[in-house]
Amino acid sequence: MTDFFKQLTIQRWDDHRYYHQSRINQSLHLISAISFLVAYAMLFIDPAVAGLMGVLFSMGTRQSGHFFFEPLGYDEINQATNEYKEQIKVGFNLHRKLVIISIWAISPLLLLVDPSLLGSLEPHTSLTGFIHNTGLLWLSIGVVGLLFRTIHLFVLKDVMTGLVWMTKILTDPFHDIKQYYRAPLALLRGERLEKITAEQLTRA
Repeated sequence: MTDFFKQLTIQRWDDHRYYHQSRINQSLHLISAISFLVAYAMLFIDPAVAGLMGVLFSMGTRQSGHFFFEPLGYDEINQATNEYKEQIKVGFNLHRKLVIISIWAISPLLLLVDPSLLGSLEPHTSLTGFIHNTGLLWLSIGVVGLLFRTIHLFVLKDVMTGLVWMTKILTDPFHDIKQYYRAPLALLRGERLEKITAEQLTRA
């Protein structure tokens, strides 16, 4: 278990220092994390609402921070190119995120072609029913995407790396609140990027 938590710490630190330097991105992650916790709770009440909230709001705020506000040029802090960071990214890099976002975006069309989705859903008879089934479909895609990348990491790396990454993803909302709750105040003070020191990089 010691190795597991050590790897988890490394994955969290690499994700933070490479992909969460922008205070705007951090603030959006804080909002996303809070909404993800609400979505987690909704899983036990109405999974369709959890799916809709997770994709439209939680993922929307989270990924907009990466695509629009995070520096994508040469990383002076870590002395790394964006291409290098994308290559070593354990989970979903920007390219993989575009793929799964595209799948989420076009997947409701399947409900127009086959409202029952091969018998897995009760066919919708109204706009409300269509939205409800879209939420369930989006939730299913999220679960499949998580499991697919985890198993993919089993093959590419090892079982430990895959399990650590899955644990990181599922617990990110809790960790993001702890790590980024100061980000909005830092942003109000005019701090555009977090100041990661050489000592932090050396210690990591």
